[in-house]
Amino acid sequence: MTIEEMKTKKREKGYTYNMMSQLSGVPLGTIQKIFNGETKSPRYDTLMALERIFQDEGRGYIYADRVMETGAAYSAKVQGEYTIDDYRALPEERRVELIDGCIYDLAAPTTFHQLIAGEAHRQISNFILERDGKCIPFISPIDVQLDCDNRTMVQPDVVILCDENKFKDFGIFGAPDFVLEVTSKSTKTRDYGKKLAKYMEAGVREYWIVNPYQKNVLVYHFPSEVYPVIYSMDVDIPVGIYEGELVINLSNLIGVIDKFLKK
Repeated sequence: MTIEEMKTKKREKGYTYNMMSQLSGVPLGTIQKIFNGETKSPRYDTLMALERIFQDEGRGYIYADRVMETGAAYSAKVQGEYTIDDYRALPEERRVELIDGCIYDLAAPTTFHQLIAGEAHRQISNFILERDGKCIPFISPIDVQLDCDNRTMVQPDVVILCDENKFKDFGIFGAPDFVLEVTSKSTKTRDYGKKLAKYMEAGVREYWIVNPYQKNVLVYHFPSEVYPVIYSMDVDIPVGIYEGELVINLSNLIGVIDKFLKK
């Protein structure tokens, strides 16, 4: 199998480089150099190890089209057929989301990803505490059984929940009032597409997408007649569910983000 054929298989199956490294035993950096064209003549045994992962799918990892775990109590299914039970049966160290019966692998958050989510959560928490508010802010990881069915469980970066009846032992059952996602290169398609539709349909009142690469924030306040509104990260951004009394400003993180992006 040629490198180009492997690239095609990788796209078809939705493999990440990290998943390929775990399955093949080939170092992550080596795989990236091969697929980016930096390594022109990879070793034969390396190519064979990579080729095998597209032919043998039974190694206990998450794939874009199925979940398999040796000796597990559940069997592999095709995308669209997974349930909350399958989600909960996965190893705890695996970070995934379940959306409409499909399982999506979540890469570990970057440093500036965590800084942005943490800063937004801090400002929201301070606002609520200072006013003895009844709403509850959460930061990932927090399970949200968005549609109250057994086919969707998401993990937003930051949420605000104002209906305490939706707060359960496992997380949140139903739609929170506010959701913030820090998008990345691996999640932007879902954040701007599938998740936008899911949050709106489920009854989330406000959805923010923070894009650290473009230094902007896309705000969907669904009860408003005008949305989305795009803001620069260096301005005060009003939170619609609080009618603008709460504003979030992420300008103090821009320098940190630039520093990490230049590495």
